[in-house]
Amino acid sequence: MALNPDAVGTESEPAEVSWDSTRALLYAVGVGAGVDELAFTTENTAGVPQRVLPTFPVVLGGGGASLFAAIGTFDPALLVHGQQSVTLHRELPVAATASVVSRIVAMHDKGTAAVVVTETEATVNGDPLYTTTSSAFIRGAGGWGGDRGSSGPRHVPPDRPADELVTYQTSPDQALVYRLSGDRNPLHSDPSFAALGGFDRPILHGLCTFGFTGRALLHTVCGSDPGRIAHLEGRFAAPVLPGEALSVSIWHTADHEAVFATAVGDRVVIDQGLLRYR
Repeated sequence: MALNPDAVGTESEPAEVSWDSTRALLYAVGVGAGVDELAFTTENTAGVPQRVLPTFPVVLGGGGASLFAAIGTFDPALLVHGQQSVTLHRELPVAATASVVSRIVAMHDKGTAAVVVTETEATVNGDPLYTTTSSAFIRGAGGWGGDRGSSGPRHVPPDRPADELVTYQTSPDQALVYRLSGDRNPLHSDPSFAALGGFDRPILHGLCTFGFTGRALLHTVCGSDPGRIAHLEGRFAAPVLPGEALSVSIWHTADHEAVFATAVGDRVVIDQGLLRYR
């Protein structure tokens, strides 16, 4: 098995992704939104127009999956989601059809592993709507002598207590709701499959934890206004079990900028977090 570094720059054909009110509502419930967030969980509350959570693009898909055929051969069981970012060029509409193009933007040789970075850009009627970037960490796929990429932590919190701390409780069936937004990996639902990965029971989707974190940032930093969020990114540092509580620590570091970390107790599960907002 070997990766193909020449795949960097490969671009998918434009594809269409569509969503409607129901899909946006289902995603919101999947990342823990409830009766205190009716703008995101209902479409017919008097005086409360529906809006869309800013992390919603991570479940919309597009041409990214087809690109993995170009990167070479590897054992998919050795692939884990490393990092994720969402850049919002404007507020997401409740329903739309977008044209998306995905590309492989980098492939880093970490020696015993490889990191493959893909980017997806979405437009509506030619106008940019959002850009997502995802990094896949593939164990056993390095060693071809390529560029290692950047190393060392990014967006490190300052050496002081957090300015804000928000805790959200996940439910024991959180992964069963979140999977309805598209990620049907049995690692998150089948106990026997989870056991093959060394887990006592199915784990929560990393992007579900990302969505919970995005809610905390939205309500705490941006006054619950999704139009204010411009960019959100983080690195997945450890798994979460459904039913665990997620605590998001937030440090304001610059004008319209904050860094954050999400933890379960003392275990950090998302680090190197960065929020930019309007």
